[in-house]
Amino acid sequence: MASRILPGVDWAAAFEREVGRYRDGEARLGGSSDERQRQLTRMGNAAWGAALSLLMQGKDAGEWLERAAERWRESYAGAPAGSWGRPIGAIKALVLAEDRAGAEQAARWALAEGAGEADTPIGRYAAALACVVLEDWEQARIHADAIRIRDDFPREVGDALAMIAAADVVGYVEAVESVLESFETRDEYLEDVPVADTVLVLQALAARRGMAAELDSPLLPG
Repeated sequence: MASRILPGVDWAAAFEREVGRYRDGEARLGGSSDERQRQLTRMGNAAWGAALSLLMQGKDAGEWLERAAERWRESYAGAPAGSWGRPIGAIKALVLAEDRAGAEQAARWALAEGAGEADTPIGRYAAALACVVLEDWEQARIHADAIRIRDDFPREVGDALAMIAAADVVGYVEAVESVLESFETRDEYLEDVPVADTVLVLQALAARRGMAAELDSPLLPG
């Protein structure tokens, strides 16, 4: 697997930076709906970055993962139509927080908002992720298959979700390794936090079926 050697990251400093961004967002929450949703999204992103920084230090990140999910969900009410990144983020955060009931609730929310009928790949990704969380394997395969054939979405992510739904261990390992490679060869990360967050979520979901792969990367907790 090709990989890009990353410079050493001071994860304690990264955590403090993200906490600072979160607090700054709190201070800037405005009265208008649009301004508020933007700042809430910014706070969710910062909380996510803080959580990942803790995970990379081998520390408990539950509090910051929950905050990320809460801020993203709050932001959704004032967000433009089709802002599927917020439900996706909430589901991912609660999966990593090992809050199974919360993740299932977020999954049902995404589906109730119409993710399964979305005409965009990000919407169908939300639906596939939600159905895997809810262990609705038939619907998960349908939605994952819908994004695997598109040129405007990372096919390997759809592959990994489809393989989890099908309980195909070999297929999953190949797919998740491809997802990891895509992270290792990119130049930009959310919040400038170089972590393969999607891989972490896929691995957590695969672990529920006894399918998690053996992976090693500077973009994953040691």
